[in-house]
Amino acid sequence: MTIQWFPGHMAKARRQVQEKLKLIDVVVELADARIPNSSRNPMIDEIVSNKPRLMLLNKADLADDRKSNEWIHYFQSKGIKTIAIDAQSGNGLKQIITGCQELVHDKWERMRAKGIKPRAIRVLIVGIPNVGKSTLINKLAKRNLAKTGDRPGVTTAQQWIKVGTELELLDTPGILWPKFEDQMVGKRLAATGAIKDTILNLQEVAIYALNFLTTHYPSELINRYDLKEIPEDIVSLFDEIGKRRGCLAGGGLIDYDKTSELILRELRGGRLGKLTLETPKDWETKKDL
Repeated sequence: MTIQWFPGHMAKARRQVQEKLKLIDVVVELADARIPNSSRNPMIDEIVSNKPRLMLLNKADLADDRKSNEWIHYFQSKGIKTIAIDAQSGNGLKQIITGCQELVHDKWERMRAKGIKPRAIRVLIVGIPNVGKSTLINKLAKRNLAKTGDRPGVTTAQQWIKVGTELELLDTPGILWPKFEDQMVGKRLAATGAIKDTILNLQEVAIYALNFLTTHYPSELINRYDLKEIPEDIVSLFDEIGKRRGCLAGGGLIDYDKTSELILRELRGGRLGKLTLETPKDWETKKDL
């Protein structure tokens, strides 16, 4: 299965982001804490150039805490200030304003030295689809200004949004890149819901998810589906989960489509526990998970 998704509005969004950069003080990049590097657009480094950057690992409530700490240390070793947050609940949001203020401190001091009163910090919010940008903005603004949804591609235009007197946020559509050089990246994005299910073979995505869980989180898999042990072959594992969850077709046969949808829905919703699908070491060694 080859996974690609680059709607026309994403190419337009990239051009618009580049046009707005001269107005921006800080770039806030949102990534999915479960797949911190796979959920980063490699074009962002090129697009935002040398602007100060704050990295937010969103959906941290769904991610493995120990691995999230590894990722925070990894990004900060690269000179990128990084915070783990949960935009849905608001956990970690207070650190965002503080983080932005730290990043513009020297610039603001130079302005004050010239007798110029610093204005609100202009922040560009960037990230791939369905990573939680609009939810974050609404939480920061304390009102529903940005469209939200549990599917990728909800935001399709840019808008400026004020956050008190401290920040002005520029929301942008999620931007994926034209080609995934590593198809494992596509699988991780698909498994966590960053790519529209309608263009995917969900059985193949579910197979990837089950193979990963079998290797890295076997106890979570056993506990969630009340398994005595994990079957050696993937078809038997599908059958066990399908039977235990009533995903049946005519004649009592397993409905593999329904079983796949169930597995991915529960993985994405945290029903299998706090999971992270990659580590910094995996990227440094280019190891397939």
